[in-house]
Amino acid sequence: MHRVGRRDETALAELYDRFAATLNALALRILRDDADAEEVVQEALVHAWNRADSYDPGRSSVSTWLVLVTRSRAIDRLRSRRVVDRTHDQVRHEVSLHESPKGGRRVQDGERRQRVRAALRELPPEQRQVLDLAYYGGLTQSEIAQTAQIPLGTVKTRTLLAMKKLRSALRDDLDELL
Repeated sequence: MHRVGRRDETALAELYDRFAATLNALALRILRDDADAEEVVQEALVHAWNRADSYDPGRSSVSTWLVLVTRSRAIDRLRSRRVVDRTHDQVRHEVSLHESPKGGRRVQDGERRQRVRAALRELPPEQRQVLDLAYYGGLTQSEIAQTAQIPLGTVKTRTLLAMKKLRSALRDDLDELL
């Protein structure tokens, strides 16, 4: 990283050769899209090139730092993609309400989604965090524990409590679906 900070292009090439496959696998796991994963890896390495001075060997290894940068970029891209997808879904939904005889069902589905979002907002932040990392981040409970720097048992407890609260808050919706 010291050589990268001095703008040594061969050092950047070495970083790429050593870590690109691992970073790409991580990004692909989160994003589930090859092109997006490749772009995220490129962004992470550009970040390493431009911000090599922000790397602190006392806090983490180079691989850990690059994994965290890549993961952060991938999750940002995933969230951005979701905003676009939600906007498109909402437009399609609004158009379909005017065109489809199944509009009533779609209204119910939209209302159910709103109730789910509201129930998620009611969760304590630490419980919502573990669900977000699991569902949106695609992380296992062990990975959540490592990422959030909390014990695995705490992750499991928070997940269980969050799921119980959601089940209670959405009981009518669950009964209707089952």
